[in-house]
Amino acid sequence: MNETLSLGRIAGVRVGLHWSVLVIVVLVALMLARGRFPYAHPGHSLLAYWALALLTAVVFMASLLAHELAHAVVARRNGVQVEGITLWMLGGAARLRSEAPTPAAELRIAGVGPLTSAVAGGLFTGLALALRAVHASGLVVEAVAWLAAINFVLAVFNALPAAPLDGGRLLRAFLWHRTGDRLRATRGATAAGRGLGWFMVVTGCGAVLFAGSLSGLWAALIGWFLIATATAEARQAQLRSVLDDVTVGRVMTADPVAVPSATTVEQFLAEVPFGRYRHSAFPVLAPDGTVAGLITVRLVDKAPPQGRAATTVGDLMRPLPQVPTAAPGDPVVDLLPRLESSRDRRALVLDGGHLVGIVSAADVSRALSWLTTASGTRS
Repeated sequence: MNETLSLGRIAGVRVGLHWSVLVIVVLVALMLARGRFPYAHPGHSLLAYWALALLTAVVFMASLLAHELAHAVVARRNGVQVEGITLWMLGGAARLRSEAPTPAAELRIAGVGPLTSAVAGGLFTGLALALRAVHASGLVVEAVAWLAAINFVLAVFNALPAAPLDGGRLLRAFLWHRTGDRLRATRGATAAGRGLGWFMVVTGCGAVLFAGSLSGLWAALIGWFLIATATAEARQAQLRSVLDDVTVGRVMTADPVAVPSATTVEQFLAEVPFGRYRHSAFPVLAPDGTVAGLITVRLVDKAPPQGRAATTVGDLMRPLPQVPTAAPGDPVVDLLPRLESSRDRRALVLDGGHLVGIVSAADVSRALSWLTTASGTRS
């Protein structure tokens, strides 16, 4: 899930919002402003209901962010690199560059999420009781009580033993510790995730069809997300088992053709596709020879025809900080998630800061196909 709006860094972790987060903010605000608040505390103005509902929805998203930040902070303390956090319609996602090194680390990383939500629920409960004790507005107390309840619900739901929920990670840690086989443990956790997902889809659709409850649609949507994510996670685990010992250096294209950043688009296109530049993506070199970024066909296409003589490749390129990078000795399985989530599906391979290769998602897929075939032949 790629971010649409960056919020900078919190506790050293890059945080962003996906546009779909507006959906959950609007839905929560609508549910509170048009339902729970007027029903529990009638007599207030429509503006008061909506203002408090929107504020409550924002605080709810902050609770989700705290949940994901807890994962990220504990992951870093256990030697797992964190790429960032993105909040979206169905919650949040902490993007980890690698997996936990041990079952114990997996247990700590997964367990801190539900624990954080439970602590948040306890804090909001205490705040609601304190506000009630000082005779604060019943509407405000209602909002804080809802935040307490929803955080407890999140804690319980996330603790269910089904991937990709935190409880699924806890289940995997247990199975991994018991069997010593990470792949087998992942299969067990993802199977539980698909089972829970189908249960939610069936019961959610049943609630809509037989009880007329539109809330069943939300349960069905979450269930479908669980099925899709658990299935993808199982495939990723299988991929890791095949590519476990493969390094980036073995699949990359070594010594790729690079484009000087001062090259004009007109000059560049004069050698495409039959001249020196025969590919669809190229590293870009700064005047001092260091890597500056990446240029692709799609980026070049943004230059208007009448301005190509004055526009340089450096003006259009994707700057290096926005391009995935790896070292030749890095495991391919750790690079692949970043490749698949990147805009250009390319990574530059650097050795001591010097360009030594380029790798695409297609390169990894090709290697995977051959390795899978070879493995099948041996069996």
